[in-house]
Amino acid sequence: MAEPNAHDVDAKFIHSDDPEHPANHICTLCAKFYELGWVTGTGGGTSIKYGDHIWIAPSGVQKELMKPTDMFVMDFNTREYLRKPKVHKPSACTPLFLAAFSRGAGCCIHTHSQWAVLITLLVERDSGRDALFEIEHLEQIKGIGKGRGKAGNLGYWDRLRIPIIENTAHEEDLTESLEAAIEKYPDTYAVLVRRHGIYVWGDNVHKAKTQCESLDYIFQLAVEMKKLGLPWSN
Repeated sequence: MAEPNAHDVDAKFIHSDDPEHPANHICTLCAKFYELGWVTGTGGGTSIKYGDHIWIAPSGVQKELMKPTDMFVMDFNTREYLRKPKVHKPSACTPLFLAAFSRGAGCCIHTHSQWAVLITLLVERDSGRDALFEIEHLEQIKGIGKGRGKAGNLGYWDRLRIPIIENTAHEEDLTESLEAAIEKYPDTYAVLVRRHGIYVWGDNVHKAKTQCESLDYIFQLAVEMKKLGLPWSN
């Protein structure tokens, strides 16, 4: 059987009038994330899993200018690329996205949010390198799910806990420590990376986006609370 040509591959995986098609949706999301200051200077990335296929934003591309034709497409089961744009490099975030997808996620978002970075520094300064980010008694905590396989979201009286891992010189080298953090804290939907940013995921795009936005709001609020001497938890 002949190998499918590039036109056939693009017709199957890239070209769609549906704005929620993964190739289109990633472009829309990354443009919004750029406006929020999360993916400046080509940093960060987003990936969506739909069925047995994964769409991944490329490395080194200005996220607000991405097009569907910039997308990489991978078979989730074989880990083989079904589509590789010749002009781009695969995202170094790919193994970390796969770690989330292997645990049931449908979308994973990586940002270089300044608020996320500041939180990792504040936790290190005040509680040590092995500490979590912990906060409670905030309404926005309701935007975060209770954990994989658990119905509903956290409540006002619950304590939000986000593990923090150490940064590495190369993004893909974060994979082992991210996986270890997920195993240690199986209910988490995010992992902070010290002096780097955050990985956030969800069962689908809507949940991943909601949780990413909720967490960034919480991080910003937590930084301001720290300035005023207000505690994150009792």
